[in-house]
Amino acid sequence: MLGASAPSLRSQRRAWPERGAQATAGGAARFSAAAPEERRRRVAPLPAAAPPAEAGEEPLLRGIFEISKRSCDVVLSARRLRWSPILPESPTGDSSTVLQAQEEIIEMKDVFSVKLKRRRFAGQKNGGTLLGITIFKCLNKEGNKLTDCAVHLNNLSEDHCQSWFRHLKEILNGFQNRPKSLKVFVNPSSHKREAAHVYYEQVAPLFRLADIKTDVTVTEYEGHALAVLKECELQAFDGVVCVGGDGSVSEVAHGLLLRAQIDAGKDTDYIPTPVRAPVPLGVIPAGTTNILAHTLYGIKHAVTATLHIVMGHIQPVDVCTFSTPSKLLRFGFSAMFGFGARTLALAEKHRWMPSSQRKDFAFIKTLADLKPEECELSFLPLQIPQEDSHENDRKKKEKIKKKGSKDQWHKIQGHFLNVSIMAIPCLCSMAPRGLAPNTRLNNGSMALILVQNTSRTEFIKHLKRYASIKNQFNFPFVETYTVQEVKVQPRPKNGLDAKENTHLNPASAEGNYPWNIDGDLMKEASEVHIRVHPQLINLYGVDTDDLESSQATCNCI
Repeated sequence: MLGASAPSLRSQRRAWPERGAQATAGGAARFSAAAPEERRRRVAPLPAAAPPAEAGEEPLLRGIFEISKRSCDVVLSARRLRWSPILPESPTGDSSTVLQAQEEIIEMKDVFSVKLKRRRFAGQKNGGTLLGITIFKCLNKEGNKLTDCAVHLNNLSEDHCQSWFRHLKEILNGFQNRPKSLKVFVNPSSHKREAAHVYYEQVAPLFRLADIKTDVTVTEYEGHALAVLKECELQAFDGVVCVGGDGSVSEVAHGLLLRAQIDAGKDTDYIPTPVRAPVPLGVIPAGTTNILAHTLYGIKHAVTATLHIVMGHIQPVDVCTFSTPSKLLRFGFSAMFGFGARTLALAEKHRWMPSSQRKDFAFIKTLADLKPEECELSFLPLQIPQEDSHENDRKKKEKIKKKGSKDQWHKIQGHFLNVSIMAIPCLCSMAPRGLAPNTRLNNGSMALILVQNTSRTEFIKHLKRYASIKNQFNFPFVETYTVQEVKVQPRPKNGLDAKENTHLNPASAEGNYPWNIDGDLMKEASEVHIRVHPQLINLYGVDTDDLESSQATCNCI
């Protein structure tokens, strides 16, 4: 097939005049021997000059490869790899009868690996007969899924393939944010103890394919990842990856940010203005709800999460600090006080049960014994116009933040079934639009959602709305605010109320109230102060506004 390439290339040069290809010696001889009328007919359609190429479109290499069992004319530029089949000329030499070849294109920004393809015998690890080049690219599928696919460029010439391989590697090495070395934490106890299987079967092969070096720690106890992050040399890595559920991810995020404060010499008991995390964090979903993964990728899919990391898709994300008047409790993305926290506390007491059964039992039991919490809430509101441009939003947010210290705090005191404070939308399969759909990943604000005391029937209606397209906040007992700071001060129960609450939530009877912070249980007796810090950490992922709408439904209630 390669031996017959000269006339075919000549026909391709008519189809691609802007590439500036010169005629071969054999083609020139045949052209000069043609009749004058034939030469005029052939030359006339060609343009006088090729249009200038766009930036990044200048051809770097051009050659012939066999792709899908067809000989193709392949052109490489810094932005694209394009090819079209080499078609034979018409037997009569009439160019009007030549079929138009369909060009195919790969955007180089979608390519994450390139390998030399060789034929090897069983047991042979090195060498082998060169067959060509294989290009691996990231492919978008329906439902926000990403997958990898391979394109084979076959050519038996060693020099030819090596030249193309070097150029392709140079282009890939020029992309920013793509990690070369990662610190990986795997929580083997997540959900159905599937995290290790997910990592070694689905994630690690893609990291190897992309030539990413990894240092893996399989955590053995709660707080293990935090202890490792305090000691490890983070400058040796381009990012940190956590394979597990929301609690595991929250621990790693907290460890990264705490390590940043220690390195910056800050007092870790009081951090009004924390510094940013030094490296991005990647989330591989292997838990039950996987709220952060759903929010970043729009789906719970380990391969999709891995490819976002491999491709270096970076998203700055807001983070909250949770603190008491005397110390920092932790960094986090969201928190619940009341029903959400009491449900988690009850589930943690029944760790001997399977994960799904434990959470269903805790949910139903807490709903059956539905009790409000009396507390005083203070918050500093933040209003951001939604209709303005991003640049105007940024300027207005800066002005509002400067005014914030002069604004008066708003106070609300009463009985609340649930209090939610969320700096991210918190998407999950049970709430496809998010637990806080009106906030964003990095708009510098938190959503404060207050569910006041009401009947069990009305509260269940409110919960059901999260799984539907209806507004879950359209109830007289639900209030929402956009805030930048919140203070929650629980009021201790006295007398009969405290005794009735003891069997359901012993912690609150002892003066320690449960908090659900990113799926982790924390108990605190004093006032908790929550502040939002804009874009404090980079996560591997995309803006959920750019993703397709989730079609997930929930039948849990």
